[in-house]
This record gives sequence, C-alpha cells and structure tokens, in this order.
Amino acid sequence: MSVNIEQLARANVRALTPYQSARRLGGNGDVWLNANEYPLPVPFELSQQTLNRYPECQPKQVIERYAAYAGLQPDQVLASRGADEGIELLMRAFCEPGQDAVLFCPPTYGMYSVSAETLGIEYRTVEALPDWQLNLPAIADKLDGVKLVYICSPNNPTGNLVNPDDIRTLLEMTAGKALLVADEAYIEFCPEATLAGWLQTYPHLVVLRTLSKAFALAGLRCGFTLANPPVIELLLKVIAPYPLPTPVADVAAQALSEQGIALMRQHVAELNANRAWLAAQLAQCACVQQVFPSETNYLLARFTDSPAVFKALWDQGIILRDQNKNPGLAGCLRISMGTRDECERLIAALQALPVEQA
Repeated sequence: MSVNIEQLARANVRALTPYQSARRLGGNGDVWLNANEYPLPVPFELSQQTLNRYPECQPKQVIERYAAYAGLQPDQVLASRGADEGIELLMRAFCEPGQDAVLFCPPTYGMYSVSAETLGIEYRTVEALPDWQLNLPAIADKLDGVKLVYICSPNNPTGNLVNPDDIRTLLEMTAGKALLVADEAYIEFCPEATLAGWLQTYPHLVVLRTLSKAFALAGLRCGFTLANPPVIELLLKVIAPYPLPTPVADVAAQALSEQGIALMRQHVAELNANRAWLAAQLAQCACVQQVFPSETNYLLARFTDSPAVFKALWDQGIILRDQNKNPGLAGCLRISMGTRDECERLIAALQALPVEQA
C-alpha cells in the first residue's frame, strides 16, 4: 500500500520554507562567525542529580534570579526554550488563525515569519526606512486586525537600535489593540537601551530575552519573556508542561548568579572591544564598501562582490552569514564577533583576496 505522507500534512506546512539556522546551512569551518555565539565555552558544570524527577515548570531560582537581574518581580518573568519559544507562545496565546495577524519590519529576525506560517497566522510586513528605523505611517496603515507587533532592538541582522521615541509612539498606537513585543536578544551589549523598565507604564508591552548571546549559552536554549502578570498568566496556559529541563535550569541559575553576571559583563566588554577593532580594520579592506554601526556582538558590512567573498572565506573555513536575500541588504554579510585571533584571521583572509574581488 502506497501512502503519500506529505499530503497528510497541513497545506501551510507543506509550503513552509523553514528557518535556515547557521547549523542547518552547514560548513566545515574552524572560524565560526555566522551565528552570533560567544566564541569560547563558559565554565559551568552540572550539579543537579535529580534527572529521575520531572523539573519545575518555572524553576523558582531561575525565575527569581532573572527577575532580580532585569529589575522586575518574579511574576513578570516566564522562562522558555530560548526566546524562539517566547515568540511562538505569544502567537498561540493571542492570535486566532485565519482571523488575527502579526506585524514586523524587515530586514529583521526570520523566526517571526516562520512561527506565524507554522501556526497558520497571517503576517504583515512594513519594511524599515533606509536608516532601518520604523516607518510609523506605513505601520499605522496595516494595524487593523493585528494582535502582535514584533520589534527587534538591537535589530538582527542590522545591529542598530530602534529609536525609543518611535517605540513610544507605536505603543500609543497599539494600546488596547495589540501587544508590542520588543525582542532584546542582544540588549546586554547596550543595556542602557532596555525597555524592561517601561513595563510599569505600558501593560501591553512584552520584552523577549535570551541567555544565548552575551551569556554565552546558545547550546542551553534558555530564554525569557518579560511582561506584566496578566500576559504571563496567559502564556503559562499554553507553554509545555516542563519547558526547562533540569540541566538547563541548573546551568541557567549559575549563569544568573552574581559571579555569572560578572563573567557575562566581562565577556561583553571583550566582544565590544573586538567589534571596535574589527570595524576599523574592515573599513580599510579594499573589498569592503561600508561597515554599519552596531550595538551587538556582530557587524554588518557591504562588500563589492559579496558572493565571491563569502565563498572564498567559506573555502578557507571562515564562515560568515550571507544577508543578500534580506530587503535592502544586497551585498551584505553579517560577521559575528569571534576571538581577537579569529578576527585577525578574517582580516588577513580579506586582505589576501584577488584584486578582482576587491
């Protein structure tokens, strides 16, 4: 008996183009500058030996420590499997498929669209302005029926902060109609720009965070949703019964200790110094047309022949992230901050490229 399994799947899933994560794209490099990870392992070790028991749904120590770190109360914090799960939980809790929509502003993080498509929720896009700030009039024209507006600040992959005055305007526009979700995956690299302190003023504001970037725990898959208690209570209705495995909660609690936070801030200072050095060096490379300012652990640069540069580096085991398919990013590659040695290897490889690629 022959069965076409694909035809049993939902139509929107059959048509879905999955998110192309750095690991899905592959490569055989030894200089990985394509996933915005911290380049070195961190010294945490497992201490919990209770794997025979189910974990807490929301591990008390993790929640309390993250709340203290973020300047909030524990009932304003939800832990999840990365911020990616937070993105999707909000859609599951607040959007009716076929009825409600979400909105975001490309070029930006690709999981907003993938999550919406997976759940059968309409998504609308309003391209950012040439300086990658919000096009508020165009957003206003598309807000009817929108339940969630996702804003990434600092934005991935461009690295810029969204103007806080524009965010306030957007909060006023969405009040009583939609939630504004501020994705702050990279906020530790510019902590003064966080919107977490705005939660007391705006009941419909939600902030997404992660331990994947500055905390150097991408492999842990631990993220946080910060919101007012009514939002958190709704998300707890749709989250999996045990979202944080015991080893994840164990290491997350260590990372959020006083010593763990101090280590994170030391790493941030090192990466920010590497970013400043690399930006100056890239600007002097013949193959580089423009290096964009960044408030993150990566740089976006425009190259004279980005496909040739990308392949030449790939063949040498230096793996970058191609951004050519994103709106407004023709010729652009994104470069995660590695160690100083890795950054030096990148610059040496760019300087050695044939003249025709420069």
